[in-house]
Amino acid sequence: MALRRSPSSTCAESWPNGAGFMRVATALSESSSIHSDALFHLTRDMSGIGLDPMYYSILEPEPVKEEPWAEESQSLLQRNSMQSSPNEDKIPVVGSTSNPQVSGEGLYFCDGQRKVDYVLVFHQRRHGSIRSPASTSVSQDRLSIVSNGNFPPTGASDVAPARGDGIPGGEAASVGEVFMELGAAGESESTEPADHEMHLIRQEFEANLIEAGLEIERDRELKAHGPSFTRLHAPWPVLCREAEFLKIKVPTKTSYELKEESGFGSSMSTVWRKLNQPFQPKVSHQDHGRTKFLSHCFSRDKLHLYNITSKDTFFDNATRGRIVYEILRRTVCARTCQTIGISTLIAKGVYDAAFPIHDGDYKVIGHLEERNDRQVLHEEWAKYSAFYKYQPIDLVRKYFGEKIGLYFAWLGVYTQLLIPASIVGIIVFGYGVATVDTNIPSLEMCDERLNFTMCPLCDGACDFWHLSTACGTARASHLFDNPATVFFAIFMSLWAVLFLEHWKRRQISLSFSWDLTGIEEDEEHPRPRYETILLQKRQRKQKNKKKKKKNEPEKQEDGTVTGKDRWRQKLLSAMAAGIPSAIEKLTWKDRLPGYFINVSSILFMFGLTFSAVFGVIIYRITVSALMAMSPDPETKSNVRVTVTATAVIINLVVILILDEIYGAVALWLTELEIPKTETNFEERLILKAFLLKFMNAYAPIFYVAFFKGRFAGRPGNYVYVFNDYRMEECAPGGCLIELCIQLSIIMLGKQLIQNNIFEIGIPKLKKLVRALKEKESAQTEKEEERPPQQWNLDYALAPFEGLTPEYMEMIIQFGFVSLFVASFPLAPLFALLNNVIEIRLDAKKFVTELRRPVAVRAKDIGIWYNILSGMGKFSVIINAFVISFTSDFIPRLVYQYMYSQTGTMHGFIDHTLSYFNVSNFKPGTAPHNSEHGDITVCRYKDYREPPWSADAYHFSKQYWCVLAARLAFVILFQNLVMFLSLVVAWVIPDIPKTIVEQLKREKKLLVDVFLQEEKDKFQLIQSLFAKDANLQPSSHMLQPGQSIPIPGRYSTLPSGPTAGDGGGGTRARCRAASFSQFSRKAPPSPRNENENSRHTAV
Repeated sequence: MALRRSPSSTCAESWPNGAGFMRVATALSESSSIHSDALFHLTRDMSGIGLDPMYYSILEPEPVKEEPWAEESQSLLQRNSMQSSPNEDKIPVVGSTSNPQVSGEGLYFCDGQRKVDYVLVFHQRRHGSIRSPASTSVSQDRLSIVSNGNFPPTGASDVAPARGDGIPGGEAASVGEVFMELGAAGESESTEPADHEMHLIRQEFEANLIEAGLEIERDRELKAHGPSFTRLHAPWPVLCREAEFLKIKVPTKTSYELKEESGFGSSMSTVWRKLNQPFQPKVSHQDHGRTKFLSHCFSRDKLHLYNITSKDTFFDNATRGRIVYEILRRTVCARTCQTIGISTLIAKGVYDAAFPIHDGDYKVIGHLEERNDRQVLHEEWAKYSAFYKYQPIDLVRKYFGEKIGLYFAWLGVYTQLLIPASIVGIIVFGYGVATVDTNIPSLEMCDERLNFTMCPLCDGACDFWHLSTACGTARASHLFDNPATVFFAIFMSLWAVLFLEHWKRRQISLSFSWDLTGIEEDEEHPRPRYETILLQKRQRKQKNKKKKKKNEPEKQEDGTVTGKDRWRQKLLSAMAAGIPSAIEKLTWKDRLPGYFINVSSILFMFGLTFSAVFGVIIYRITVSALMAMSPDPETKSNVRVTVTATAVIINLVVILILDEIYGAVALWLTELEIPKTETNFEERLILKAFLLKFMNAYAPIFYVAFFKGRFAGRPGNYVYVFNDYRMEECAPGGCLIELCIQLSIIMLGKQLIQNNIFEIGIPKLKKLVRALKEKESAQTEKEEERPPQQWNLDYALAPFEGLTPEYMEMIIQFGFVSLFVASFPLAPLFALLNNVIEIRLDAKKFVTELRRPVAVRAKDIGIWYNILSGMGKFSVIINAFVISFTSDFIPRLVYQYMYSQTGTMHGFIDHTLSYFNVSNFKPGTAPHNSEHGDITVCRYKDYREPPWSADAYHFSKQYWCVLAARLAFVILFQNLVMFLSLVVAWVIPDIPKTIVEQLKREKKLLVDVFLQEEKDKFQLIQSLFAKDANLQPSSHMLQPGQSIPIPGRYSTLPSGPTAGDGGGGTRARCRAASFSQFSRKAPPSPRNENENSRHTAV
């Protein structure tokens, strides 16, 4: 029912008894018997809770017989209203029972029959009044509904007690008008204007929800402070209507047997199932049989086709919650605040929260056979002891919806495929351990007899040193920098492609089994901020138009528009004012300031990230110089290890801090762009957050891999920072070992601290704070002690804030596994161990610590797949450059096949070291006190001409050969891996062959079902007309106005007046013939027909 304020509703009218009444009138069409009957039943049900139907005497039809359940409900509601407090809000809803056992542990309304599908929460804020008790008056809001005269009469004896003396004598029950109390106020308290406005908005919103067909229940007793709960229930007609609108696929009665494998494949499948049996969760309803029911989009005209065993369980709780959310999302508050949807009202503070409730407690109490879905998920999925089991993905999807089900399915596939990658990584690392004692370059570095005297690591304070002191670094470097690393890099690049292809097949299989094939994208409503900005823009335009009209002088000359033209102009302007606001939208000009702030802020964040990396570089340089000046020889010997470890820890702390900052900044920047829908908002937020967090996590690693030591210069011509500190160089064993240390500490630190400790610790801390607050409020307020209902328990849980943080941490981890895996072969192993814990941690969080999210339908993981695909391609390039430029793999190959006289690696270290004449040091940079005696020549790692050459200290020919080989390897590696990736993607089809065959078979079976239905209709109609012809053989003449009925698919019902209307009733609506219209069941009574129609009418 559409509500509008009457002219008298601008202020409350004072009556002799001190009560104020607010009148709100709604005009209904006189031909709408459906609305009239619906309003009558609504007011009759409200009579027990202070909503008083008035007696009237217009067009009194025959009385309608009361149903037993209605009488019981009415008596119960009257009893509740008599027990309620005077300051109770009275709304068109059912009062809740005080006995928790009746309500099925908080999952049902007070009658124990209707499920609680959704809960709205708002805080009742009361403020003490300064007025004296003598001047205190009770203000009440009333809703006046103007009837069209189709209400059945109500006995005056029933009305008089309910009215009491609340209506003044002059405003006695006017004919055809019904008063219903909707507002409330305390005896000695008054609400603030803002709270009263919120109260009116809630009234209108809930009235519109009732008009949409939902049923509402509120608490009998409203607390002075704290949350108040409004429970919503969607009856069967509303579920049917919305399921048809949303095109929800439901199973039909038709089923078919899945094709079984035969021969060797069948025996292998049987063996595999037996081997997997210990790893399967004990979920009773997981269907492993060979029977599948056909599914079809729900239609109210085809109810006979569906396998409806019970109307209460045909739609599961997740689907019911989604249907109610769709109604909440599109319900309009036009009278009070001009907004659409529950999200806007939550943003405005009208409601605090809105959520579907869980299926009871997650702790199993009683027999295991009686477990609900939440308890099954907790026992078989959300416990760490179940880490070795497969996930019950079908049950996760059934309970949380497709979007969350796809996330956990993707996480499971990713974790499973990390197992072979971990095994290969362990083999590669084992190869390095096995060959470290036979590796010739590391043996040469550790050989003290070769006596390579190296140039000082710093100016002045540092002395010459022997290369053999870096033996440990060289041996450790070989563990990760060996020929097997190249194979592992190629393997991981192909693994990334294989992972994406396998996920595509798994996604298609899930879409088929979850009946997601062919679904359309749901229409999305604008976000609250978008609506607010659009409203402000519209108001500015109206103000500008008014200013222009005021500024324009009235034309009185010949050019004046008069008469018929003036009337036409006014009519056109009025029509223009009535154009829907959806035509107006925000343009790029409205978003230009947001775009400008976005670009500048992102550039600033990039600069901040680079500044943090540069600050750590300065730290490394200064600490290295200070430790080198230390007189303690042990301190000098541990310079590199100490500096590298402490710098990486500082990097980790900075990354964790900036991660939190960048997440908040990305959210703020996305809000500035004013995206229209939630999907656009989520995609833009993901892109910004990923870009900022990617730069933050990988900037230090990129520096070590590709920039450290490249611009340090050479002895006698070093590059200085701030004219005092020399740029740092790579370790004698190369930068790969430092890259490995950097990658391992950052990866393990992020996973341990951010992904696990933060996810466990912060929710526990928030829960503790909420518990302390509730304890304090419980001490201050003395309430009746009763067990908390399910909605109370769920409201105490943390709200669900989306899957973006969960996906983001896994995507960053995927980067660690794929991008720089050539430097750290054990990365897949650590990722696997983390993910085994992560799955159970996320499961426990969703089952026990978060409110139940709305079941969102999704066909895929969205933009995350594109990010994964881009990172997989980017990893090929990164690994190619890491192998060719960061490791010594290419210099070893060049030396072995071009410069080695024996074809072995003997002499490789001497080949990579250049000579420097110590007399060429700049003044003040040579060692002040040398313990190595008279040194004339020192060595440094580079390919340069010796000092006795004509081109002293210039790059040698070996340098250019190695550079050419490195570039050639990059090109060869990229093309080879890309080609193999395309081959893998081509060999593995996106859609499994069995799914293709089943889809074809289902289409054929559905066509057969509908053809058979049409055939049955045709035969039934023919038999009906044949029977009619036999009963009336003599009636060959047509009555005036009648036409010959043509049996067939497009025949319609007769369009004449219905029986019992006396010719004066409303005309029955013509609809296409369906099977149910020609069934042999008795036709429903007009009352029941109207009762169903009021829910299905939109």
